[in-house]
Amino acid sequence: MRKAGFRAISSSMLALSGGLMTVPALAQDATSPTSVDAEGGDIIVTARRREERLVDVPIAVSSFSGDQLAKSGAVDITEVANVSPNVTLEPSRGTNSTLSAFIRGVGQQDPVSGFEQGVGIYLDDVYLNRPQAAVLDIYDVERIEVLRGPQGTLYGRNTIGGAVKYVTKQLPQDFAFKVKGTYGSYDQADLIATASAPISDLIRVGGSVARLSRGGFGKNLTTGQDNYNKDIWAGRASVDIGGYGEPVLIRISGDYSKDKSNARGGHRLIPGYVSGAPVLGDVYDTRGGLNDPRQEVEAYGLAINATAELTDALTFRSISSWRKDDSASPIDFDALPAVDLDVPAYYRNEQLSQEVQLLWDDGGMVQGLLGAYYLTAKADTQFDTRLFTALNGLTAFTQANVNTNTFAIFGDFTFDFTEQLSLAVGGRYTWDEREAQILRQNYLGGGSPVFGGAGIPLGAPSTNFSGKAKFNKFTPRASVSFKPTPDHTLYASYSQGFKGGGFDPRGVGVNAPAAVPGAPTNAEVTDYLSFQPETVDSYEIGYKGNLLGGALYVAAAGFYMDYKDVQIPGSAGCTVGGLPTFCGIITNAGKARFKGVELEANLRMGRDLVSSGDRLNLSGSLGYIDAEYKEYIANIAATPTDVADFRQVQNTPKWTASGTLAYSTPVGGGDLNVSTTYSYRSKTYQFEIPNPYLDQKGFGLLDASLVYTAPDGRWSLGVHGKNILDKRYKTSGYTFLATNPITGALLTAPNGRFIPTLGTEGTLTAYYGNPRQVFATATLAF
Repeated sequence: MRKAGFRAISSSMLALSGGLMTVPALAQDATSPTSVDAEGGDIIVTARRREERLVDVPIAVSSFSGDQLAKSGAVDITEVANVSPNVTLEPSRGTNSTLSAFIRGVGQQDPVSGFEQGVGIYLDDVYLNRPQAAVLDIYDVERIEVLRGPQGTLYGRNTIGGAVKYVTKQLPQDFAFKVKGTYGSYDQADLIATASAPISDLIRVGGSVARLSRGGFGKNLTTGQDNYNKDIWAGRASVDIGGYGEPVLIRISGDYSKDKSNARGGHRLIPGYVSGAPVLGDVYDTRGGLNDPRQEVEAYGLAINATAELTDALTFRSISSWRKDDSASPIDFDALPAVDLDVPAYYRNEQLSQEVQLLWDDGGMVQGLLGAYYLTAKADTQFDTRLFTALNGLTAFTQANVNTNTFAIFGDFTFDFTEQLSLAVGGRYTWDEREAQILRQNYLGGGSPVFGGAGIPLGAPSTNFSGKAKFNKFTPRASVSFKPTPDHTLYASYSQGFKGGGFDPRGVGVNAPAAVPGAPTNAEVTDYLSFQPETVDSYEIGYKGNLLGGALYVAAAGFYMDYKDVQIPGSAGCTVGGLPTFCGIITNAGKARFKGVELEANLRMGRDLVSSGDRLNLSGSLGYIDAEYKEYIANIAATPTDVADFRQVQNTPKWTASGTLAYSTPVGGGDLNVSTTYSYRSKTYQFEIPNPYLDQKGFGLLDASLVYTAPDGRWSLGVHGKNILDKRYKTSGYTFLATNPITGALLTAPNGRFIPTLGTEGTLTAYYGNPRQVFATATLAF
């Protein structure tokens, strides 16, 4: 009777959810990055938007449970990249909260509007359209999945390289309260409180509040502020209706975060060209003088995720979403007190999305889904480029408003011809519309009024552009799976990824940079500011298997990718109307080819192999990728020139590897877990043009954790060490120096110093990963 009544009530609530906003997905059981959890149960993932055993999914996917992340002391989403092959996740230049993501050579590191990432980030199945506020802190998490390779059929928008799924926990049926505190080096002090309670048999409410803080790794010697500090407030709240055996689950949720950390100041790698300012001894110290506006990132969203079992075989799912974020960022490119190359910036993003799915699974030959997706989004960017040392108060102000409307229909079906042989086919048709308004205006005597400057407009705008473009594309996927036994899967797949074109928000419509032949006429401005879609054709073969009675899990994949019309945003110093400034240079580079292999393995040795009650885990990952441009056309001296032999694929080390040794043993009725992880990345190029100063040589990181969990998980104590060997490694940077237009080699003046192309001091600035950190954690649960 209660289920029947609930079905009647839920139909109206589902109709309502279609008009409301955002997402959370059904939480699934997952307690290990392997095929089985710590108790030997199957790990369930939703890589194909439906529940499946990890070992059955014909996709290269890694899954990390909340329990595993907690025991390793993981702080934010970027840490899963250390143990995922061919994956790079890191904070963007000058920020704590903006994410740069690359998978198998595909990604994007420029956060301005108009450019979109090639890796999809999903918070409870909601696609985050912009990278701002996408460095998600880890708390109240069920699991994180990393899907490698194009996922355009089922995930669609801009998942041309892969997808990262952050899945939060479903509220429990009984009252629960948990508090976690952390204290460590650099005055790290975190506190996370989580509570939930049932309101009735069908309704539960709950949420989490997090205060995350840390002092700086270094100092800004000009402003006196901590550099690389952390100052974040965050929270999530949700209402769950149904679930736990009911035919309907409706989850209404909201989240909020405010990051008031200081702007990250870069470390100069060369002396000042004019001043001779020396290189600082501590890579975490800086001398950048820009501190207006103060760094602040505020992000929030609402979500409704509704799932209803219409029949025993047919399920309906609605994912509604609204999100908004606002960022203020003072970026001192030159990292000196003088206003040589300073860029204060505002980023404002808003998105509204709706997705519906119909899933079919009658236990027979066919399983699959049909769906539709709609997104409307606004991405507005404003920034000054201040070159006061070049000319008194010279500023180039840019305002770029880019609106996106996209609609897609998609389907994916698996046909089980026998118990061993399956064929999966799917496709997605996407309609993308991009609209842009771009304004660039020079000022003299100070910054623009938008940032409180006293500058006076100088001449007419160098860009005053409005344009619209549409892009349509069908992206298919097909895979064949063969299962000689239920615990072994062999597969071969083909998939295509697509990312729409757009407009360069930094482009100058009245004068092209030196790399572009000729100055465009008014009729050519649209072509000059716009760039075309990019596509990837990916071929993959793989194997997944449980061996030794489930004690050993192995996953191996080999892939080959043809990458066409690669979008490469960049900027360079140039002259417009006789004044020095910067010009955006967006390139559809032509062709690239990526090929590689990936291996993940986990060996669980339990009581039969170790002493009674003890457990030893050995796990590791290995990634290899050979990534190269086959064609890269640059316009040099008004002549199209193929410079592919002198360009590298950015943020894509040839080798990535990790190894983890974990041992647990019963102590005092509880469990003591000791683990250590070593991860390695080979040489990484920060940009397409190699730079011996900025590029990072191969390096390794060593982490370790010791965690005791009391009986029934009532409390725990842990000690964690990150980057124990205190390795200094570069994650990103800026460069505005003269180079050979073909080879990219740095050019020098007669005095032996590098030649600035923007500003007078020369910009070659690096940002670094975190130094050694040691911290203790304590949890208490009721």
